[in-house]
Formats: sequence, structure tokens, C-alpha cells
Amino acid sequence: MNTRDEARGGRGRPRPGIPALLLAMSLAPTAAPADEPSRPNIVVIMADDLGYSDLGCYGGEIETPNLDRLAADGLRFSQFTNTARCCPTRASLLTGLYSHQAGIGHMVGDYGIPSYQGYLNDRCVTIAEALRPAGYATLMAGKWHVGSARGRWPLDRGFDRYFGTPTGGGVYFKETLQIRTEVFFVEDDRRVEFPEDGYVTDLFTDHAIRFARDAASTGRPFFLYLAHIAPHWPLQALPEDIEKYEGRYDLGWDAVRDARYRRQLEMGLIDPRWPLSPRDPEAKPWDEMPEDARADLAYRQAVYAAQVDRIDQSVGRLVSALGDSGVLEDTLILFLSDNGCSAEGGPGGFSRGIEGAPIGTGSSYASVGLEWANASDTPFRKFKISVHEGGIASPLIAHWPAGIARTGEIDHQPGHVIDLMPTCLDLAGAEYPAERSGLPTIPLEGRSLAPAFSGAPIDREALFWEHQGNRAVRVGDWKLVASKGQPWELYDLEADRTELVDLAAERPDTVAELSGRWEAWADRCGVEPWPVRRR
Repeated sequence: MNTRDEARGGRGRPRPGIPALLLAMSLAPTAAPADEPSRPNIVVIMADDLGYSDLGCYGGEIETPNLDRLAADGLRFSQFTNTARCCPTRASLLTGLYSHQAGIGHMVGDYGIPSYQGYLNDRCVTIAEALRPAGYATLMAGKWHVGSARGRWPLDRGFDRYFGTPTGGGVYFKETLQIRTEVFFVEDDRRVEFPEDGYVTDLFTDHAIRFARDAASTGRPFFLYLAHIAPHWPLQALPEDIEKYEGRYDLGWDAVRDARYRRQLEMGLIDPRWPLSPRDPEAKPWDEMPEDARADLAYRQAVYAAQVDRIDQSVGRLVSALGDSGVLEDTLILFLSDNGCSAEGGPGGFSRGIEGAPIGTGSSYASVGLEWANASDTPFRKFKISVHEGGIASPLIAHWPAGIARTGEIDHQPGHVIDLMPTCLDLAGAEYPAERSGLPTIPLEGRSLAPAFSGAPIDREALFWEHQGNRAVRVGDWKLVASKGQPWELYDLEADRTELVDLAAERPDTVAELSGRWEAWADRCGVEPWPVRRR
């Protein structure tokens, strides 16, 4: 056990928090005793619609040297999962609860039901609300999407500083606001104009760097949440980034899937017993596509790759700024995605921007299509919205020079986005509040990932999912999963994580046990049959 473990009495048990009142009296906390290590800064970076295999360190061919370096000097998780959709994942990340418990059982629409009200409720606590009383500066840049009405923005939920959009994404350049008229941008608690020459990934990063530098200069620990819009559709990227990838995808999605799968095997990310899932039934073989379609689709993937590349450049800039501020050594950086890659638009994707606008520009509005999404989610099947592995599997990179000894390793324990809140509390020595706004809080559902940083097991019983009638439960290596309106499927994820051999008929007792656990969870968390009926 290292010094930090001893101070906390073990990775899995948070040490007592410092009284909030004393910390609130000063911008800079008093010096800690010599035998008590400083608490880390925590930076959570989330991509939007990024597929499991899009990063180089997860098997992809897109150039992501900065993220690859964080992985090489940190820890990768091979079985980390999200909730399959943007709003629910954000709710779970921020609160450590299943999204229904936090009030976002679907998206931001209000169905007149507490678990489907479309914004964070008063019985959940955000990471910012928990860490600020423990002396942390709480900072955010990017996409909020858990309550866009005034009074529900980040500063109303514990953040000290914010720049971004409280609404959904779908905007990279200012001219796109002519298409997405409902999107607006906010600095702290006031609406602001999108800059004429801005690109949203860079804009979010600029503010995140400024916030982090300012906090570092005070000596306070800080929590920074950087929630990118990229690479969510529309396909819009800077010309110099697109140029880098033009022509690279002329070989097609079949070759890209095969190459990614081989690299995943070589790096030990996946088990050789797991075959590459078959090409999606709606996707044609690349060599059967007409020549003009191949040219269009290869270019779409080049723009998508450019968007991912710009995220990596953003990470590099932020890491450099942390280093320049002298805080990188004791900063935990976590990088993940909010769901699997999006197949929205189906085969070939959609194009619905201003007529004649070239794909990639701010006046275009296109998606990459089902076929390339299938490649992004290698080796799995299904996509965003589904709770099969292709919809919920996420990269998770953890980098913390002072606190992670397992550099360059891969941890194969299952994890879930609900685990980020308890991880932050654990490492910050912060307490989870018993009440919020006079109401008792809902107990945390997640588990701290900190034990994995030193190779210890994470204590866990079961994980659950539900989105739009798609449902799943995982206990150990058994996963019971079903698409909306379809019967349960049962998979042994140790032998078959690509979910190709359904064992439901062979093991009815296991199906009965796990489905019973899912039903009890759904009842406890307020899950409603889909489609939810408004009340």
C-alpha cells in the first residue's frame, strides 16, 4: 500500500473530508500536514459518439498521439461502459446514479414522471456539488445537456465557472447556428455569442485551459469537466485536419474493421476467443458499392477522422498547459465516450444541410453512416442507443503520474460511468451529502475505480442498463440483454464479448435469475415501458 493508500486507509475507503465551512473561508486551503498527501486535481474529458476502436490505443488508425501517450503512461480499461446515449450518460457521470434516478430516464423531454423529467432532480448531487465543499474549484467547458432552461445550468449545480452549450450539440462553426437555431452558448450564467472564426472543439479547450490555469495559480485542487461535442454529427472539421485524411479510407470499411480487430488482438485489448462480429446486416460489402458512393463515403469518414484528430490535439494542448502550470504530476485525467458510434442516418448516412454546401463545412449537415459506425465500434455489433456492447462499450484512459503505478497496462474489470462520481469522492476525500435542498439524497450506485489503479479488484455485484426499451444486466461475466420488444439474449462475456452465441435457451435458470434482478432494479429506479406515456 502506498502513502496515499495509507492516508485514506485503503483505496476503496474515502478518508474523512475536511469540514466544508473551513474550506469555504479561503480561496487557497491551508497547508496539509507533512504525512498527508495533497489531493489530486481531477480532469474528466468526454467525447461524444466516439466509437470503441476510434483511438490508436484502442486499435484505430486515426492519429491520436496525445491520447495514446496518456494510455502508455497510464491505464486503459477494456470493459468500461456508458448508458448508450448522451443525456443519460451525462446524468450518470455527474451523479453516480443510474440516469432514471437522476431524472433523465430518456433525454431532455419532460414526460411528467420524476424519472423522465428531462433535467437533474433535487435528490441527486453532482460531482461539483460534492467536491466544492471539500475545497475544490469546480470548472466545466462544453456540452451540458442535462437541463437547458435557466436555473438548471452548471453554475446552478455546483460549478464555479462554465463555458459551453447547455443544450445538445450539432454545432461546430457559427454558420451552423442557422441550421440548429435552438442551440445557444453560455459563459457562467449569461448567454454569449459564438465567435465568428470559432471551431467548437478549440473553443471549449481554450476555456478549459484558462479555467485550469487560473485554478492552479491559487494552489487549490480543481475538478475540470471538459465535455466535447465531437465527433457527434454533423461532419464538420477544419480544412487542414480533413486534408490529412483524404484518400485514407478509399480501402473501405471492411478493411478498416479487419485491421482494427487485428491491432486490438495484438495489444491484448480483446480476447482471441472473441471473433470479430459480422458486418452489420444493413451494410453492404465495400467492393459492392458503386464508385461514386465509395468516394462520398470515404470522404465522410475522412471528415469524421479529422474531428477525432482535433479532439486529440485538444488533449495535447490541455496536457501541456497542466505541465506548464506544474500540476500534471498530481492530476488524474480520465478520458471516455458517452456512447458507441452513431449509425443515425442508416446506410450511407444523411445529408440535410444547406443545399450544395460541401460536407465538412459549417453549412453542411451530414452523418458518417451506419457502415463506418460499424467500423468505429469494432469488434462489437450494434450502435449508440442499443445496450449491446457496440452501444455501451467505451474507451477509458486513466492517467495520473503520482497515483497510478500500472503504466501501460490494461485493466479488464467491468466498469460503468456511474463509477466516476465515487472515484472522485474517494480520491478527493470528499463526503457524499446526506441531503440536498432539504431532501434526502439517493444513495450512490457506482463504485470507486481507484482500487484498479494499483491492481486491486473493484467490489461490484451487478450493472444495469435501459434506454428506449433496450435493456441489459451484467452479473460477473453473464450478460442478459434484449432489444426493444425482443426476447432476452444471454451471453458469457468471458468467452464471447462480441455477443455472437446466445445461451438463453440452454440456461433458462440464469435467464430467470438475471431478468428478475433487472425487473427489481427497473422498479426501484423508475424505469417505464417504452415508449413512455406522458402524464
